[in-house]
Amino acid sequence: MILRSVEPAAEPGLARALLAVQRQAYAKEADLIQDDRIPPLHEDLDALRSAPLLWVAAFDDEELLGAVAWTEEGSVVDVDRLVVAGTVHRRGVGTRLVTDVLRRADWRTTTVSTGRANVPARRLYERLGFGLVGDREVLPGLWVTDYAYVPALHGRHHGP
Repeated sequence: MILRSVEPAAEPGLARALLAVQRQAYAKEADLIQDDRIPPLHEDLDALRSAPLLWVAAFDDEELLGAVAWTEEGSVVDVDRLVVAGTVHRRGVGTRLVTDVLRRADWRTTTVSTGRANVPARRLYERLGFGLVGDREVLPGLWVTDYAYVPALHGRHHGP
């Protein structure tokens, strides 16, 4: 598996592949949380390409396995989305992608939110050392769980 920074706005073929993986991943989350009001699930190609996000994608040769996107503001890195192709679930792709973001974040706190009922995602973040911040209702009846990874609490500055 190779990780590389990507720019969906500059790579139309990649953007289409990324949108397909994103829809598949968020459809799975929608099933898990019994709610399909997840904004990236309904995003179109133009919205994905114009989103002001930094991206890293995982590839096996030319096949897109997954991607992670985040924003950076001051001392906080916020993971906006993590998507993994259904064909490679539970093979370490998500772990590698999130670990790469933590490495890039260096000393900064990294935050992430996921559906409260998305147990596989919650386990991944907890296993990587993210601490539970709490739950919040983002839309009526739609709950997310917020996490934060604080490097100083782990005695390191470069992620797990």
